[in-house]
Amino acid sequence: MQKFKNILITGASSGIGEALALHYAGNAQTLFLSGRNKKRLEAVAKQCRAKGCEVFTAILDVTDRNAMEKWINECEKQAPLNLVFANAGVATLSETPENIYNTFNTNIFGVLNTVIPFIEIFKNRANPRIKTIAITSSIAGYHGLMTCPSYSASKACVKAWGEALRLSLRPYNINVSIICPGFVRSRITDKNTCPMPFLMDASHAAEIIASRLERNVGIISFPWPMRFVSWFGSILPNWLSEFIYSKLPYKV
Repeated sequence: MQKFKNILITGASSGIGEALALHYAGNAQTLFLSGRNKKRLEAVAKQCRAKGCEVFTAILDVTDRNAMEKWINECEKQAPLNLVFANAGVATLSETPENIYNTFNTNIFGVLNTVIPFIEIFKNRANPRIKTIAITSSIAGYHGLMTCPSYSASKACVKAWGEALRLSLRPYNINVSIICPGFVRSRITDKNTCPMPFLMDASHAAEIIASRLERNVGIISFPWPMRFVSWFGSILPNWLSEFIYSKLPYKV
């Protein structure tokens, strides 16, 4: 069983990021947590410290490439990291130009700004310490959805990139897993107006993710009924998938 002792999580102030921090706090030695809301992030850190874990926090915007690289290098110097979650993300909500750009900047470039520094760090690490990168995508990344075009496209991008990285980084003993959850209770889903089948608590999602990371599962997608439907929709002929997806309810 893999033992992740020094862990970095972006988007740790709520949702899956918060749940992952709390899940690992009981066993990890050091957690490095980032977010944009200081009050929420410090509340998460306080709960993690109560479990006996050393916690460092940073108020950061993942779209700031230079700030992210600087922070990541500082964290690595404090405690050599063996698990990183490129988790921070946003929902588009209304498909306005501003929201569309924000979605792509955060969900794609935020992931790049987290993962790329770690690729270089992990490649140059000589010792056999566990090296795992986890990228948060979404079941929405299996097929473009008319109800959330920008969100599903951004998640499809990081899913494809992560799948390719898993193979290309294997010779360096770097594990890459792509997390594709369905609806998980969070500040994002709290704003949703569409139906959310199989909605689950973030703590349950964190347990699933952690368990499968221990086994180095490449695609961590759940719940299985949604994964099957999304996968099946992605392999259908385009005319048929368009017909099916056109019947999905619009957001109101």
